[in-house]
Amino acid sequence: VSTQSTWDMDDEVFRAALVLHAGEMKWPPPKKPQDASPQAPAPSHSTAAVAEKEENPLWRDFSNALLVTAGLGGVVVLGVATPAPFIISFTTFTLACVVGYQVVSSVDPALHSPLMSVTNAVSGSVIVGGLLLSGGGLIPTTPPQILAAAAVFLASVNIFGGFCVTQRMLNMFRREGDPEEYNILWAIPATLFTAGFVTAHMYGLTAVDQLAYLVGAGFCIAALAALGAKPTARMGNALGMCGVFIGTSATIISLTGLIPIATFGQIALLMVAGGGLGLGIASIVDVQELPQLVAAFHSSVGLAAVLVSFASFLMEAGSFGASPIGMIQKIAIYFGTVIGGVTFTGSIVAFCKLQGIMGSGALSLPGRDVINSVGALGLVGLFGLYMTETAMMPGLLELSTAVTISFFMGWHMTDSIGGADMPVVVTVLNSYSGWALVSEGFLLQNNMLLIVGALIGASGAILTHIMCKAMNRSLPAVIMGGYGTASSGTGEKMAIEGTHTETNVDELVEALVQSQSVIIVPGYGLAVAHAQYAVAELTKTLLANGVKVRFAIHPVAGRMPGQLNVLLAEASVPYDIVFEMDEINADFDSTDVALVIGANDTVNSAAMNDPNSPIAGMPVLHVWKAKQAVVLKRSLGSGYAGVDNPVFFMPNCSMLFGDAKANCDALRAKVTEHYSK
Repeated sequence: VSTQSTWDMDDEVFRAALVLHAGEMKWPPPKKPQDASPQAPAPSHSTAAVAEKEENPLWRDFSNALLVTAGLGGVVVLGVATPAPFIISFTTFTLACVVGYQVVSSVDPALHSPLMSVTNAVSGSVIVGGLLLSGGGLIPTTPPQILAAAAVFLASVNIFGGFCVTQRMLNMFRREGDPEEYNILWAIPATLFTAGFVTAHMYGLTAVDQLAYLVGAGFCIAALAALGAKPTARMGNALGMCGVFIGTSATIISLTGLIPIATFGQIALLMVAGGGLGLGIASIVDVQELPQLVAAFHSSVGLAAVLVSFASFLMEAGSFGASPIGMIQKIAIYFGTVIGGVTFTGSIVAFCKLQGIMGSGALSLPGRDVINSVGALGLVGLFGLYMTETAMMPGLLELSTAVTISFFMGWHMTDSIGGADMPVVVTVLNSYSGWALVSEGFLLQNNMLLIVGALIGASGAILTHIMCKAMNRSLPAVIMGGYGTASSGTGEKMAIEGTHTETNVDELVEALVQSQSVIIVPGYGLAVAHAQYAVAELTKTLLANGVKVRFAIHPVAGRMPGQLNVLLAEASVPYDIVFEMDEINADFDSTDVALVIGANDTVNSAAMNDPNSPIAGMPVLHVWKAKQAVVLKRSLGSGYAGVDNPVFFMPNCSMLFGDAKANCDALRAKVTEHYSK
């Protein structure tokens, strides 16, 4: 071939036919390089079997048809075995669960803390039961009336305090330049509707009672839907207030002519006292203490549910046999008592652990699982005795024993859970408070309580699922105080090799200002140290000087879902640079510095590399993949899971020991000084 040839030397056909070029032997042609991409492993026998099973459409569709048939059969049995009023209530409850799932699942993860707070406030609708059982004039005189009065007071604390806390959280997400909001105007339709309802009731049109409850529940549904996005979240809190206001007003008006006029004064005093206490507490609590405040408010809902259940039993014990829904009401009383009891003491323990009053370690009594099993069996046995008992005093004794066991179970199960699992505990308790409301709804045949309770229960259940998935833990393992993840092996943990490298503020400042991309990973240590303000100022300075700064939030960072988002929002960190784990994990490879502040378990590479680690399989943030990772901690100590972190000993990782706030303040000052030169 001539040297002047214009043949394409990279053409495969031409290259295979070429023998000699410019006097140089060119045959045989070079082998084509193999594709460097990894080959998919050959499927194992088990994988092939699964694939073959999944590819069988007949078996798949037949299985689904059998499941649906079984479900429909259960519906038929339920319709035959239960009275018509229960079916109506059950239909409302079921539809509300579906709506709740659809609404809550679309909420922005950054707003999970406000979501929990607003559902906690709405769960104060338990006040409806207390109001309907009120009586005695200005001062309650009978045991049921005293119990009802206490429930009204506790529910008022929860309503006013819960909405105040939610508003404080949501105000933190407001930024300069955001359009003005006039959410107070939502009071106009709520007030006008209530006025119309009162007028109709005065003319004897009592059929509007249930309509008012439906409207109140509709406002609560709209509240959760509005919480799905930051621009409408504050409107959601206002809608929630309107919903509870309408439901509470409808209940009070429905009592006209049924209770002494002086009793309305009793109700007003209780609501003012409880509401004032709730507002006072919610207004002064530090933002770092919001998780424990939510837990404390959960306890008031649980206790109020117990009080309403006992008051209802004392007033209705003699009429269960004569009422067509008497047995349904009796069941609702028992479940409201048990669920409320577990919620009450469980929330108190969660509050004490989060507040530091109790140690964060898990209680491990001898025979812990046996104790829980005996308690559960005891509740089942008492339920059978209670349902077959017709006399009031034996039934009251059985109910009292059941609530005592539930108080113990709430304490023991929660105290047996370590601090690392507190986010799951808080969401579970949130869900419990909803199911307690559902029980009260069946008891009183009240649509608002059924709908609102289903919303809260679904909300807590969805958040619990998210938390468990983020830790690769099963809910039973968390609730029963289990240790390890679903993927943990039984062998010996991988030994950590190497030594850690320490750095100082000056070296870290140099790394930050030389970077093009920085990802900051905050943990609970940032909240404890109150370091979010210094971090926000540091971020602002770096952004102003061309450094790309973003935040990576793990779903279980902090002590309740979304807590770190709220803290960063309070410090005015722009929420468009705050990302969830799944959104940003792939970007660590192209990041110059990963700055970890007060986080440990959520950045532990053992979750991926050590199959025998207690946190094996837990999704974590891949900070070690950055060019340089710097961890701000007080020591090399393990996190709440008690697992050493290999990342601290990696060659590209440095440790900056000391108080997080002091170090962040120093970083902020020296970075500012660097750019001011």
